[in-house]
Amino acid sequence: MAPRPIAVVLGTRPELIKLAGLVRHLGPRALLVHTGQHYSPEMAGDFQDELQLPEPAVQLAVGGTGRAVQIGSALIALDGVLADHQPAAVVVQGDTNAALSGALAANAREVPLVHVEAGLRSDDRRMPEEHNRVVVDHLADLACAATAQNRTRLLEEGIPDARIAVTGNPVVGAVQRLLPDPEARIELLRRHGVARESFVLSTIHRPENTDDPDQLAAVLHDLAALELPVVFPIHPRTQARAEAFGLERELDKLRVIGPLGYRDFLGLAAEAALLVSDSGGVQEEVSVLKRPLLVVRRSTERPEAIGTFAQLLQPGPALLAAAVRVLDDPAAEHARLESIPSPFGDETADAQIVAGIDALLAG
Repeated sequence: MAPRPIAVVLGTRPELIKLAGLVRHLGPRALLVHTGQHYSPEMAGDFQDELQLPEPAVQLAVGGTGRAVQIGSALIALDGVLADHQPAAVVVQGDTNAALSGALAANAREVPLVHVEAGLRSDDRRMPEEHNRVVVDHLADLACAATAQNRTRLLEEGIPDARIAVTGNPVVGAVQRLLPDPEARIELLRRHGVARESFVLSTIHRPENTDDPDQLAAVLHDLAALELPVVFPIHPRTQARAEAFGLERELDKLRVIGPLGYRDFLGLAAEAALLVSDSGGVQEEVSVLKRPLLVVRRSTERPEAIGTFAQLLQPGPALLAAAVRVLDDPAAEHARLESIPSPFGDETADAQIVAGIDALLAG
């Protein structure tokens, strides 16, 4: 009799990146369920092929709706998926609507729940993601914390130590596995018309930066003021907001390109002088790539990287001053970061998480 599957529920590009290695470790036991939260060709595209993931066994279509409708629709659909497939456990990652829906569905069906990247906290209740991650952590039967700091936070919230495992973050292995080699990176630089350590790479997509016209204008203005060319892979949300707010002229001052595949993004990031982003994942990736990052946000759920690889700043004089300091001698900054280990663990996270799942189910 075949073992019951492990349902891996995801819905966005970051989840695909961080769970791809876990799916490979699980092998035929993995039941890949995609909610379709990222549904556009720009954000989905050939990402699964690039990460060498199988086609999802179940493909939902909850994208393009508001948060409540996304969560409700996915929860109803996932309840049916769990009833049909009877998984031994459900795995979710991070703080997305897909993660919350998967956690609630598992809880309702009394299926053991595993949360990858548990214990992250920004203490910013304005972020929907903060509510998602707190709920998922408290529902989880196994909370896989990336760092000891994440574990401490879970303990402080009353989650029993027996339900927590410090595993590291799967992104470390993903970056090491998917980073293009130096020769491929040279070709990537040539294709985009930039030179090594002579450009800035920026991504901006969070609602706090895109949904307010003054904030988005300030971010774009600061990027345009930098002394090096800024390569700007544009998120569909950012493109739509910039056009709605009449900010096309600000975009014209940047080297705007379409969303990048993960390998290409890593290749450019590894060769950039500086990164400027509001992405959570980039805060982790720079700790592996040893590149400096300016985080354009009010708060972060990843304080481990702040003060070494990253600085948390709002648009304005402080952000520009920080950029000038790095760009004055980027090679020296890169050399400084080279000796600092990533706070997010090593390439063994996937294997540790699978071991934790097996122990939970044997238990």
